[in-house]
Amino acid sequence: MAYQLTEINDRARRDPLDFLRECDDTYELKLRLAAARIREHSEASPLIFLSGPSGSGKTTTALKIEELLDRSGMETHTVALDNYFRTVDPETCPMTPEGKPDLESPDCLDMELLSEHFHTLEQGKTIEVPRYDFKSQTQTRNTGNFLNYRSGDLVIFEGIHALNDTFSQIAPSAFRLYISARSNVEQDGTLLFKGTWMRLCRRVVRDHQFRGTSPADTLQMWANVRRGEKQYISPYKEKADLMFDSSFMCEVSVMKSFVEALFREIPRGADRYAELASIVPALSEFEAIDPTLVPSSSLLREFIGGGSYQY
Repeated sequence: MAYQLTEINDRARRDPLDFLRECDDTYELKLRLAAARIREHSEASPLIFLSGPSGSGKTTTALKIEELLDRSGMETHTVALDNYFRTVDPETCPMTPEGKPDLESPDCLDMELLSEHFHTLEQGKTIEVPRYDFKSQTQTRNTGNFLNYRSGDLVIFEGIHALNDTFSQIAPSAFRLYISARSNVEQDGTLLFKGTWMRLCRRVVRDHQFRGTSPADTLQMWANVRRGEKQYISPYKEKADLMFDSSFMCEVSVMKSFVEALFREIPRGADRYAELASIVPALSEFEAIDPTLVPSSSLLREFIGGGSYQY
């Protein structure tokens, strides 16, 4: 599927509020389908694995599905798999071809603890969810963050490796959901803006807003992120019980005011700077939409901030 630039700009100019509302409504329909499928599957397993590459909106999607399931009478909990990353040990962690710690590898996950927690939940018992600090790259187990599970509850585990074969072996009956912002934007039949660029824009904005990471550093990491996606994530997406596109037709127009300024901060000659030579001119083709118009519950708020969800 591809969005058309002419339609995007026409709607952004004519009625941006209605455009934003319709994009959220379209996504809501996908979420309702996912919630319905999960309810149908719930007797087979209380576990839901939600996967997708970086910048797909996994966290907000999981929380929104949790809301829908709760409203239908099914108590649901969401757990970020990021908290199950092991404390980084340069002596034992997997390495990239360049000899650096490969933080995109599923081998960085604490699979022993995850296996223990999956089985504990399937037995109807409580777990203590760990916490991972990305700045210090350390995992803490004694967090006091207990997931008080009761029989009939559902638990969504969301993270980039949730469809990995290792998970299938540990919890083969879990429901599997895969999302990714995949749609391109075309102009007169010509590719103008790639879906992967949408995810890069999401990540640059989010990392700057919430993780204190400079645009140049995010761009430098992007090559390894993409390598990890191709090696560790994409090969497993066809094993999902349900897949859908998490892109919004309006989002480049919304992100434009953020990313144009952030990309200007990246010095010429930085890693992957050449990619910006295509992205920045393409951004100029989009009619801008004021980000303050984006509803507080929108998935886009996961990246631009000011949302109603706590992450």
